[in-house]
Amino acid sequence: GKQKKEIETIDHEDLSVLCNEQTNANWKLYHIFKKKIKEIQINTLFEDIEMPLIKVLAKMEIEGIRLDNERLSKYAIVLSNELINLTKEIQNLSEEEFNIASPKQLGNVLFEKMKLISKPKKTKSGQYSTSEVTLQKIRGKHPIIEKILEYREIKKLLSTYVLSLPALINKNTRKIHTTFNQTVTTTGRLSSTNPNLQNIPIRTERGKKIREGFIPNDEKYIILSADYSQIELRIVASLSGDNHMLEAFKNKKDIHLATAA
Repeated sequence: GKQKKEIETIDHEDLSVLCNEQTNANWKLYHIFKKKIKEIQINTLFEDIEMPLIKVLAKMEIEGIRLDNERLSKYAIVLSNELINLTKEIQNLSEEEFNIASPKQLGNVLFEKMKLISKPKKTKSGQYSTSEVTLQKIRGKHPIIEKILEYREIKKLLSTYVLSLPALINKNTRKIHTTFNQTVTTTGRLSSTNPNLQNIPIRTERGKKIREGFIPNDEKYIILSADYSQIELRIVASLSGDNHMLEAFKNKKDIHLATAA
């Protein structure tokens, strides 16, 4: 972020005070949380699962992952050209040149000039709403809506992933090093920040192209993807001993349909 500084740029005396304060705060928090863990009886979770996991996550963070910068750079050109073509198509359909990225201009074109719907939704500021939800509801009204949604998808892929990820490559390791957050989500799952590597798109062909930018250390290795099938519900079935759920999983039924029935 803007407020962050490189450690070598901080005055040594200020850095010493900061380190002492953080160490002291952590020591005090240790005693508070140690007592709390005992009170709510999660010692086993803490000692047998969470603590050993720290070393695993630290190793993963330090190892990092390689990014094929050249591949993403080439794909950035492809997506940029697609945006140029979509811009022309959208402006031809609307018969007007305007900034598609401007919600105000887009709203005026769709709902005042083209009058796609009779009572368009407005935001608190009085502008026409052009949110994802709003546009999805009127998707079949005019071909321009489909083009706008596609334009936004490509723009997001470009700004969030294709152009941003290469900038996060560590100059020494030439890899991206994310941070895995161990105790943040309410479900107990990991989350990932700086950057969020657990949210790289995969459902679309464009998203898959971005994933192809992540590569192994060298040609001796490959990257595998594995995922448990409905792991939380399977654990619930196992711990609860619910015969209905156990039977559904055993016979490979749709657990949600089985539960609804």
